[in-house]
Amino acid sequence: MSAVKSTCRQFDSSSAPGYARGVSAPNDRQPPVSADIFGHQPRSSAFAMRSLGAKTFFRPREAAAMGVDSRTLRRLVDDGSVERVARGLYRVAEAEPTEHYTLAAVCARVPGAIVCLLSALSVHGLGTQLPWQEWIAIPHKARAPRLPELPVKVVRFSGASLRYGVENVVFEGVPARITSPARTVVDCFRFRRLVGRDVALEALRDALRDRQASVGEILRTAEVCRARSLVVPVLEVLAG
Repeated sequence: MSAVKSTCRQFDSSSAPGYARGVSAPNDRQPPVSADIFGHQPRSSAFAMRSLGAKTFFRPREAAAMGVDSRTLRRLVDDGSVERVARGLYRVAEAEPTEHYTLAAVCARVPGAIVCLLSALSVHGLGTQLPWQEWIAIPHKARAPRLPELPVKVVRFSGASLRYGVENVVFEGVPARITSPARTVVDCFRFRRLVGRDVALEALRDALRDRQASVGEILRTAEVCRARSLVVPVLEVLAG
């Protein structure tokens, strides 16, 4: 009997050094409640914010690629470190917004879009228009984006107009594309029924006066975009 008691004492976890009665020995220890079923610990908020860095806007899959999982992202939203701008789009709260904040949000939601017309005029500083919508172009057969929480005006480009006179830019850390000054002027004539002929004329005068585009650049762009008949008569009047 004494041998049995001795053996039982050897396997009594309460007798293990540093463990009170009822506390499991190291080999029996369970993962913390906050860990997932695999025992993985969630990223700390500080680590997550360092991972996001200076990226103003991002999507959940981009955060995941940087090591910030969905649970950590929810925690960052709850504590105010990250803002939910729109469905599937987030923003680092401490990032200083610029005048192109909404435009950056739209470009983040529609990566293939081209900033054009009134929005492009505003970015280039041409004319006096202050658009309340962000104007973007998408391929002719592409499905129109559904962005009820963001003010967007969508137009369609096709063929060479999807590439010619389109520049790469960055808005608040978001890669985007925008029509060049010359291309924007020509587009205003092409879409004059949407933006107004007076807007197109003002953009043309400003682009030439500020030397953001030359007559040659505008003529070449008009040729590619099949708008020569719309632009040449106006240039002749201005030159005359």
